[in-house]
Amino acid sequence: MRFTAIATLAALLSAPLAFAADVMPANGMLVNARGMTVYVFDKDVADSGKSACSGGCLVAWPAVIATDAAPAAPYGSIKREDNGAMQLTYKGKPLYLYKEDKKPGDVAGDNFKNVWHVVKP
Repeated sequence: MRFTAIATLAALLSAPLAFAADVMPANGMLVNARGMTVYVFDKDVADSGKSACSGGCLVAWPAVIATDAAPAAPYGSIKREDNGAMQLTYKGKPLYLYKEDKKPGDVAGDNFKNVWHVVKP
């Protein structure tokens, strides 16, 4: 039982997730509580309630998960069609992290294929 609890806690702590209260401006961009850069995807339509990133895209660009059912503006959330998770949005656009960002402040995903961008509040 103790091993399961420790393994679960380790998985949660290592998961690339962020919560509405944990996304904040830092150095001219949005970051999660761990200082990891937050991105938007040009193929997402603001206020559509949908994410255009799924499957392999979502592996490379993990969704920023919202735990607050109604985050305060300019944040919001959408329900992902693929897994039912609530994804955090900023000004109506779903938010993501980039798996190639290895440490706080990395911005390896900025302008990736000219469709991924750092969120600048």
